[in-house]
Amino acid sequence: MAKSQVLVIGAKETFLIRILVKKINDAGLEGVYVGWSINDINARWDETALITFYMDEGERPPRDVLHFLVDRAADEGKKLIPISEQNDMQFLVDHIPGDIIYKSFVRPLNNEEYIKTVRELLDKADAGEFRKSILIVDDDANYLGLVREWLKDTYKVAIVNSGLQAIKWLGNNKADLILLDYEMPVTTGPKVLEMLRHDVETSSIPVIFLTGKGDKESVMAVVALKPEGYFLKSIEREELLTKLKEFFVLHK
Repeated sequence: MAKSQVLVIGAKETFLIRILVKKINDAGLEGVYVGWSINDINARWDETALITFYMDEGERPPRDVLHFLVDRAADEGKKLIPISEQNDMQFLVDHIPGDIIYKSFVRPLNNEEYIKTVRELLDKADAGEFRKSILIVDDDANYLGLVREWLKDTYKVAIVNSGLQAIKWLGNNKADLILLDYEMPVTTGPKVLEMLRHDVETSSIPVIFLTGKGDKESVMAVVALKPEGYFLKSIEREELLTKLKEFFVLHK
């Protein structure tokens, strides 16, 4: 596993939380406790593989901390495992989106089942299961390979070299974003976009065009098709990663 730190977040470091952290460490992982503090959570975030959200009976985390935790987990594809009393579970359901919660546990906690779930989640995270999925469509094999190399550590990346292959791939797979070459032979980028928009299964998938032409006339022709945006093919790696991160934050 690339990262095995489990961040246990709670109002205070109680005896039960200390036991939980010990169980995590005894399992060969790294359990770390932090309180309801944005600064403390943020300081541990980059090394964290998953978050365990621990609530004692009747506790309510500060609103700003909860919003920070939920927003950042959603932005970066991290999952939460909440632990609480049965009576408090509805609060979690009301305030944490279901796609962020991997599995909930009601106290008293079954430690063996919890550790099993943690290992399962970490294995899936290592396999990239929770990453955003990007399909890159371009007839230039060298460019496909380059962009895939740039993105593969952050996103699930699939590549195809024609519009028809893209349509076929989308018949069996899902994408959170399509990076689509504007200028392809046979089935052009605009034609692929039209096909996607007329199919109920693909009509809502965001599309960003890739274009090698940056002159005003060419850009206006791309924008007129109303994609979610466009990138010049001359874009550098860091700028592309930054813009993709901004895109997913705005379109979550």
